[in-house]
Amino acid sequence: MIVAIIDMGTNTFNLLVAQTSGKILHESKLPVKLGEGGFSSGSLTPEAMQRAFKAINTQLITAKRLGANRCFAFATSAVRDASNGQEFVDEVKQRFNIDVEVIDGNREAELIWKGVNAAVSLGKSPAVVVDIGGGSNETILANSEQIFWLQSFNLGVTRIAEGFPISDPITTHELEAIENYMLQTVEPLLLAAANLNPRVMAGSSGAFDSFRKILAHKGIIHDTSKFSAEIPVDEYLNLHHFFVTSTHAQRLALPGLDPIRVDLIIPASIFVNLLVQKLGIKRMFQSDYALKEGFWVELSNKDKG
Repeated sequence: MIVAIIDMGTNTFNLLVAQTSGKILHESKLPVKLGEGGFSSGSLTPEAMQRAFKAINTQLITAKRLGANRCFAFATSAVRDASNGQEFVDEVKQRFNIDVEVIDGNREAELIWKGVNAAVSLGKSPAVVVDIGGGSNETILANSEQIFWLQSFNLGVTRIAEGFPISDPITTHELEAIENYMLQTVEPLLLAAANLNPRVMAGSSGAFDSFRKILAHKGIIHDTSKFSAEIPVDEYLNLHHFFVTSTHAQRLALPGLDPIRVDLIIPASIFVNLLVQKLGIKRMFQSDYALKEGFWVELSNKDKG
């Protein structure tokens, strides 16, 4: 069976078309900014919803062209926290005849772990798996066999950017305010990690993809064809320093940094750096696989079962 899986994220809509027997036929993403302007008001804006409908239409055309017989769609933080989230889901059903499953943070984290685990060799020791979204950040303490602990935090990049002033470049005072807020919020993660001692971080989503692309442009990461890549921690720390000291224009000129992420990379990197420092991370990996691949792995396993 050929399936289409759409991950309706807060910033990006991600499409995967794959055979349940285990072959990926197509992957693509569209910038939608579904959450833009929605966190302050508590509801999805009409403009954001129109962008979403346009993206869904485009992705369904692609899926049908590739012979997809079923479509699964998941909505995350932006929709689950919006007062008109159900309205959006109903409208998608009416226009496209797709049932959108609005998943909670724990289910989102579980699917992300399944995806990352298929791309990165997590091994036996506990690692921290991180997915940085627009509305929420999923954090999972797990090895390749099981999840020990997981939690979703409302610290996504769009949410932080809308909730905190960020100058160009960010000031020390602004940076500290965001760090302190994040630190208080992720306390449950730090407590759980104290017992499990993760020294490896595996990250999926736009920020980690950006770290990988920038370092590939610099000639530091060579093989960009695999589903995952190791990001040397010291190289990441150099990047972080650049992000929090540079202007918008300087980041825009950085080869490998997607223009849509030029400003959102700041809150993303503040979060990653905080975890690297507080958990004593020694190795870092980027995963091409995340939520949609996690669901695909789940479906494929059911097929085999």
